[in-house]
Amino acid sequence: MRIVVTGATGNVGSALVRALERDPDVDEVVGIARRLPAGGEGGKTAWVAGDVRETDLRPLFTGADAVIHLAWAIQPSRDRDTTAGIDLLGTERVLDAVAHAGVRTLVHASSVAVYAPARRSRDRVTEGWPRRAVASSFYSRDKVRAEELVDAFAREHPDVRTVRLRPAPIVQRAAAEELRRYFFGPLLPSPLIAPGRTPIAPIPLGLWFQVVHADDVADAYRRVTLDESASGAYNVAADPPIGARRLAGILGGVPLPIPGRRVLRTIAGLTWRARLQPTPPGWADLAYAAPLLDTNRLRALGWAPQHDGPTALAEVLAGINAGATGETPPLAAAGGRWQELRTGIGARSGV
Repeated sequence: MRIVVTGATGNVGSALVRALERDPDVDEVVGIARRLPAGGEGGKTAWVAGDVRETDLRPLFTGADAVIHLAWAIQPSRDRDTTAGIDLLGTERVLDAVAHAGVRTLVHASSVAVYAPARRSRDRVTEGWPRRAVASSFYSRDKVRAEELVDAFAREHPDVRTVRLRPAPIVQRAAAEELRRYFFGPLLPSPLIAPGRTPIAPIPLGLWFQVVHADDVADAYRRVTLDESASGAYNVAADPPIGARRLAGILGGVPLPIPGRRVLRTIAGLTWRARLQPTPPGWADLAYAAPLLDTNRLRALGWAPQHDGPTALAEVLAGINAGATGETPPLAAAGGRWQELRTGIGARSGV
């Protein structure tokens, strides 16, 4: 089986390539990314430098049994031309190339961010829950719009098996520096971020969320790609959910309660506008709006996470403390914190 992966060097893509390399049913992987890993030769994976906004994808997709579309950008948060270009124009171009190349399976990376809030904060939602973007979150709006593009594609090409995964936030130790860079910026005092011994532990009250390990998400992508019975949407998340008390236990230290979404949003807005960190306030709105996920549909395919949520979160926090990086360019240090400051926090791509 020949599988093409866009965005193959990111947090999920790097884990997925590892999973596909190990699968005996996979003969070849084509990994497409803007920046390729050093020494990537060998194994089943052929690396191709490409940008979904402009590269001719049709010849790369020709002869593929499946395309897994992961390419997505959340930074630079201050440059919507770049993020919308990759996320929406890129998705349109991937769908067009899948149709013209005659690919029979498309797997699209969606998100928990497409869902409307649950009725109560601890309710679980299934894949049939209504989609509704958080208006203040460009990430949520773009994820909903991308799913609408996939909806239209599926109607126009019923012969293509179309699957989408909707994961909770995805973490792994190797992505620690990338996640720190994308969400917290160069001013985060990483040596103070240590599970069980963070001196001051910010605790957003009323917030319930799930995370899932990148290796478990990679296994979900592998399963839905190879299983011909898989179609439609699948939630991906690990339990137990994390609330204020569990988060305090993971962080340790002296709890600093943050009383609700409004305060968290105000802090995010002030620090983002002051260019102290790269995360606009819409992410705070999304954090409180995103529902908990019911994963029974995916589990029916034999999937089960190998990492529970609190353990996965503790792993990435320990990685932030240690400055952990991965082997691919997006997961690497990317020139260090001075490079982030020099190019503008949340203002330039490639940071």
